[in-house]
Amino acid sequence: MKIFLKTEDEIELMRKANHLVGETLAELAKHIKPGVTTLQLDRIAEEFIRDHGAVPTFKNFPNPFGGPFPASICTSVNNVVVHGIPDEKTILHDGDIISVDCGTLLAGYNGDSAYTFCVGNVRQDVRDLLTVTRQSLYKGIEMAVAGNHVGDIGDAIQSFCEAHGYGVVRELTGHGIGREMHEDPQVPNYGRRGNGVMLKEGMCIAIEPMITMGDRRIGLLPDRWGIVTRDGKPAAHFEHTIVVRRGKAEILSTFDLIENPQ
Repeated sequence: MKIFLKTEDEIELMRKANHLVGETLAELAKHIKPGVTTLQLDRIAEEFIRDHGAVPTFKNFPNPFGGPFPASICTSVNNVVVHGIPDEKTILHDGDIISVDCGTLLAGYNGDSAYTFCVGNVRQDVRDLLTVTRQSLYKGIEMAVAGNHVGDIGDAIQSFCEAHGYGVVRELTGHGIGREMHEDPQVPNYGRRGNGVMLKEGMCIAIEPMITMGDRRIGLLPDRWGIVTRDGKPAAHFEHTIVVRRGKAEILSTFDLIENPQ
């Protein structure tokens, strides 16, 4: 396992890459409405990212199970947990939810963040799932301080979500991030306090709870990318890239541009 601690100069570059991800998600928020296809969202995202001097990291990202990822963002609708491929057949409808996962490569460093959006009028029980998943992300971030362990992050997320009766996906994890999109260590959304890799100042990690309304078991779609809930119930996904600090983690990505548009 190779864990790269980042210098302040590197963190500044990552801050810019992650801010661009936040800007991209905020731009997509303007277009997420009934009648829009996920392919339309992908085209908007790619153009926005490239216009800002960056490259969409997900495009052509390799897959150990099949071909490279063909799009610039992941668009995961309803019971698709993560890695949904944008296409012209998937049209958003009133009452849907859609997780958009976005990555940028800017000046040699990666940004990565995800947000689950409501499309029109969404059922209250589904909105509750989104609220708890988003809250669990921040519960995990609170534990991402120097001297703690990766297991402290997972325990905080797992205990909070399971207390609300939700499932926590085990097979997919958060990850280290820097010059590469996926670096060590893996950051599971479950675990035990005091277990796993010790967190050190300057570690950059992406924390991303993937939480299901029902059973936590998942399946793989025939495209070898999309991950779905086996019981067909909705799932939510929120992600921030953070820097481990002493006392309190620093969040490099942002939801503010989505939630408080100017």
